[in-house]
Amino acid sequence: MAHRLITQLVFTSARVFGRAFTEAYKQANASRSARQAAGHVPHSAHTSAGRGTTPGSNPLTAASHGLSLDEACRILNVAPTTKSKAVGPEGEHKLEAMQDKFRKLFDQNEPKNGGSFYLQSKILRARERIEMEFKEGQAREEAKKTAEDLPKVYKD
Repeated sequence: MAHRLITQLVFTSARVFGRAFTEAYKQANASRSARQAAGHVPHSAHTSAGRGTTPGSNPLTAASHGLSLDEACRILNVAPTTKSKAVGPEGEHKLEAMQDKFRKLFDQNEPKNGGSFYLQSKILRARERIEMEFKEGQAREEAKKTAEDLPKVYKD
């Protein structure tokens, strides 16, 4: 009698776990397909560094911590800057405003005060993404100025 009960228990457990693993696999596969359709996961192994970027683009710009520039601006509630407005006094002013909003949101979500560590880390990543875009804009402007200062060489 005991062996029959143990056998039934083993087979029932195996069936339950088998179904659970099958359902988990189906959900993971459906989730991956949805992310691929949305463009968040690389479609093939030919992407650079496995980050879902095209081989010619900068993987840090395209997927800095999984945030686009638009998402980062929405998290910090700042207006997205265009590449031309990212440099100069207007860009400096926007960067300072973004840093003020960052400090306020970061302090409000302090885990010691009942805030969320997850939200705090998202806010930090958003600030890093916007600062990275600002620095890249400055680097482009510097490169453009240096290219204008160099004498043009013509080949015959």
